[in-house]
Amino acid sequence: MTANPALALEHLALEDLSMFGRDPWWLIVVKAVFCFAFLMVTVLFSIVWERKVVAWMQRRIGPNRHGPWGLLQSLADGVKLMLKEDLVVRRADKAVYVLAPVVAAIPAFMAFAVIPFGPAGNEVSIFGQRTTMQLTDLPIAMLYILAVASVGIYGIVLAGWSSGSTYPLLGGLRACAQMISYEIAMGAAFASVFLYSGSMSTSAIVEAQADRWYVVLLPVSFLIYVVTMVGEVNRAPFDMPESEGDLVGGFNTEYSSIKFAMFMLAEYINMVTVAAVSVTLFLGGWRVPYPVSAVWEGANHGWWPLLWFTLKLQLLLFFFIWLRGTLPRVRYDQLMKLGWKVLIPVSVVWLMLVATVRALRNENYDFQQIVLYVGGAVLAVLLLSFVADLFRGRQEKAEEAEEAAAKRKPAEFDPMAGGFPVPPLPGQTLPPVPRRRPRRERELIASGGPGSDSGGGHPRTPGDSDGKEADGV
Repeated sequence: MTANPALALEHLALEDLSMFGRDPWWLIVVKAVFCFAFLMVTVLFSIVWERKVVAWMQRRIGPNRHGPWGLLQSLADGVKLMLKEDLVVRRADKAVYVLAPVVAAIPAFMAFAVIPFGPAGNEVSIFGQRTTMQLTDLPIAMLYILAVASVGIYGIVLAGWSSGSTYPLLGGLRACAQMISYEIAMGAAFASVFLYSGSMSTSAIVEAQADRWYVVLLPVSFLIYVVTMVGEVNRAPFDMPESEGDLVGGFNTEYSSIKFAMFMLAEYINMVTVAAVSVTLFLGGWRVPYPVSAVWEGANHGWWPLLWFTLKLQLLLFFFIWLRGTLPRVRYDQLMKLGWKVLIPVSVVWLMLVATVRALRNENYDFQQIVLYVGGAVLAVLLLSFVADLFRGRQEKAEEAEEAAAKRKPAEFDPMAGGFPVPPLPGQTLPPVPRRRPRRERELIASGGPGSDSGGGHPRTPGDSDGKEADGV
């Protein structure tokens, strides 16, 4: 990539994508059907795999009734959802209420159109027609994926708003805030890849990883994207828009039957799509790992790249399942703090560092000079951070001294300060509890004495709780 922005844009516009757009119409239909079938089969397998893996983690059996080893469980769930009664709540905005699941599901399929399954050349033959293993490609394919993924979130927001209920509305608002918070860091992670590859085309990005995958060159970008992709698809531990603990079910509380199935389908397809994007940008795409490619020359040709791509995709899907079975759901303030105070600053600083390295490379600086400049910048940042921590440490010590002085005094404790009784903290003592006067112990009265039934006194009545009236007190 050149240092001049005008030349960079010209280079982007003149990318060689001539292999795309030459297929006959029937071959385009075949490729589109293949992408749809690949997504649906992967989703059906992922649902069963998730239930099996989580059951294994929790020492349970998991699905084992439908089909061999329970492999048809997800298909049975889909049939069950389609046969359930479809309800529309009375207070819902019916047009938007019905449209929301469609808006959530369709963009999830559209994003997969630019994902490469193999090399950009005419590597394979389909019904005698040589073609590429990709539906299509664009000079701005990654921007297309970002735009389509953003449209899918509107389905969740509209579902929460149109249901006419409080909990779905809160889930929709959470989804909107989560999308805004995590797409900024995701875009910065993408920009680092664009700077290194010099392209936004998915096929060109995979070709640029022929020597070294970007997970090695850009590890910080990969980690940022992994966190943001979990947040973007509302998966645990970031499934705040549908958290059943405080929102009953979130945006899909009022949905049933096929509409609920479409939301579930959109979630899993989005999960497959972001995993495919991660494979394309950072894990070499359809390329086989180095030891195999060095020994086997034909590993990256023919139909074999489809196998390597699928294996990498399944590894990332297993990572999603692992997170769900391991980590508890975070609080909403922790989710926002991670997005705004950690991911965005780190991604912006990392992007500036990557841009600096690329600019020095374009100016023909050797590697030692680049390391010297970058190392000096990092040391300067660390020095400023050390000075800030030093002053902050002094302030914290002064505050601790004040707290220690305050603790020397007997702390006054009010157990009902928050409106409900709480136990005392260390160093606090409970105030003396006011107690009632001890009641006078009753004397045993002999038979025939005053107050007994056999004597002349009046007998006790049920209202005489402590016998004072009966004793004449």
